[in-house]
Amino acid sequence: MTAATAGHSADQLPRPTRLSEVKGWFFTADQLLFDWFLRHQQDRGVAGDLLELGAYMGKSAIFLGARLRPEERFTVCDLFDSPAEDASNSREMAKSYATLTRRAFEANYLSFHEELPVVVQGLSSSVSEHVAADSVRFAHIDASHLYAHVHGDILAVRELLADAGVVVMDDYRAEHCPGVAAATWQAVTDHGLRPICVTGTKFYGTWGDPEPYRTGLLAWLAERGDVWHEVQEVNGAPLVRLSAKGAKEPAHPVSRHEAAPARAADAAKPGKPAAKPGKPAEAARPVVGRPAPRPPRGALRRVALDVLPPVVTRALVRARKRARAQGPAGR
Repeated sequence: MTAATAGHSADQLPRPTRLSEVKGWFFTADQLLFDWFLRHQQDRGVAGDLLELGAYMGKSAIFLGARLRPEERFTVCDLFDSPAEDASNSREMAKSYATLTRRAFEANYLSFHEELPVVVQGLSSSVSEHVAADSVRFAHIDASHLYAHVHGDILAVRELLADAGVVVMDDYRAEHCPGVAAATWQAVTDHGLRPICVTGTKFYGTWGDPEPYRTGLLAWLAERGDVWHEVQEVNGAPLVRLSAKGAKEPAHPVSRHEAAPARAADAAKPGKPAAKPGKPAEAARPVVGRPAPRPPRGALRRVALDVLPPVVTRALVRARKRARAQGPAGR
């Protein structure tokens, strides 16, 4: 048992009720783009499966799983708590992902979905043994931050992507992982990767024709007033740059546990029957044409004790005690 799960059984792991409660970095601009690319592909009949290298706690995987079509396969590859193959990778895992476990990922994912994706626990370099060539339409690379590993992940994904497939690179410009930036732009200059767009955290590209994506994306952006964008020229081709600060996030998957706390709280209230779903409870009303029933005499006494001044209340209490002590004969 690892430090992250010590003292917890599978049923005791935290169960998020909203995507925002899942640990991870998946910002609004990228949520919007993931949603747009997947819908754009679906609308144009682009076939293929989904792939994620590096899952952390499952935030982006949960999002992707909600957009998986019935005939598609979703594969997630991560080391989780397995040992890395070299010392530098092991140090990075210990520093950045000390709390990462497969059980935590699975608990988070199953909070939003009935079934897990295909989970490959191991090095991202082994993903080609589990995913067929030319079978993927959308791949998200967010595994190692080390140049050698990222370079290998990009080349592996190139073989797995279908002709119109899209690859997304995380942390392509973060100062703490320059190896990702080097591997990303080397793929552009040396290995034929063609950029489509970038956000503050992710790079989107394809080894196919980027123009249909670029044209569709610019048309979509022109219709929105909450996403800023510009077009720059990089390596002789246009590149869309965008930011979505203040924009509304796309629809999130609904947690299977979202309503559970409210139901449990209602069930814990004694003597209160549950209201029928979809029908609000109605307050009791007197029948028209008849006087409302008079409350019992004891109830009136209790109300009087509550509202009368303390001096009067104490006198009434003493009188009631004397009457009880005298019994029926003294009344």
